[in-house]
Amino acid sequence: MLGGWTLDCRMPNVTGAMEPSIPSQMKAAAIDRFGGPDVLHVATLPVPLPGAHEVLLRVDTAGIGVWDPWVREGGFDDGSTRFPYVMGNDGAGVVVAVGPKVRRLRVGDHAYGFQMEGGFYGEYVKLHEDCAARIPKRIDAREAGALGADGITGLRGLEDQLRLRRGQSLMIVGGSGGIGHMAVQLAKRMGARVLAVASRPDGVELVKRLGADAAVDGRAGEIAGAARTFAPDGLDAALVLAGGEGVDEALKGLKKGGRVAYPNGVEPEPKAPKGVKLLAYDGTPSAEAFDRLNQLIGDQPFHVELWKVYRLDEVARAHREVEEHHLGKLALRIHW
Repeated sequence: MLGGWTLDCRMPNVTGAMEPSIPSQMKAAAIDRFGGPDVLHVATLPVPLPGAHEVLLRVDTAGIGVWDPWVREGGFDDGSTRFPYVMGNDGAGVVVAVGPKVRRLRVGDHAYGFQMEGGFYGEYVKLHEDCAARIPKRIDAREAGALGADGITGLRGLEDQLRLRRGQSLMIVGGSGGIGHMAVQLAKRMGARVLAVASRPDGVELVKRLGADAAVDGRAGEIAGAARTFAPDGLDAALVLAGGEGVDEALKGLKKGGRVAYPNGVEPEPKAPKGVKLLAYDGTPSAEAFDRLNQLIGDQPFHVELWKVYRLDEVARAHREVEEHHLGKLALRIHW
């Protein structure tokens, strides 16, 4: 669901702590109507004010999701969107203000966040404290801007839906994409054997570097054959993050009682063979999910692939190029 962007210039006394240098206005990439990339423009808008349970983040980097063009075109609108609307579901930066009831974060923390309402395509964003967390130690602060939405969605698929266990065999379709390349790393930390179906040779190279036990180019390789070779007795589970030719045939290689999970929005929707459970889900944020993600990442290196980083005034170009071939995720650098 898309939320509205509240343009409120009043200064109510709701913040429990804040930096003294927060401006009253900010630059943000906004839309005044739904449409193509050219509806995106840089506007001057009021800095949002955090409520009792909210934090204000000065955004350094914002992720550009592959779903963002649908948002821009109004594909997810339920009639509640108010313009000008600032897009962006995830990002990272520094906490500069907190509401009086916030307990998870403090002013000065380097944090990343993910919320369905958007707002990260701007210099400042407010979000509920449960939709944010401190950046794990071994993740670059700029890369963390693309971690929230994709990391949480991958985690929910692997743990909440597939209930992946150590030693199980897993196929990840779309393994070199935003969610996929993070899911490869998370699944390996959970002790699974991972077959990654990637996009093109550079995608295969990426997932192998990130620890996949085997990889196949989904555009050129024979996915079903690769699955049979990888797990002759049948796959335990599959996380489907992209559609494409050969996916349903490859899913026939799952064991009876196996599980297939996919985030809502994947098209075409995968088809599971008889005896295999098909699970559609939403990658919704929560404090508990952020805590689990940070615990799984731990103190080990974790790579967030930023294929390309754009300036805020290049946002229309970024939206055109997000629909082209890329690995990992694109991002906006708000503060250079």
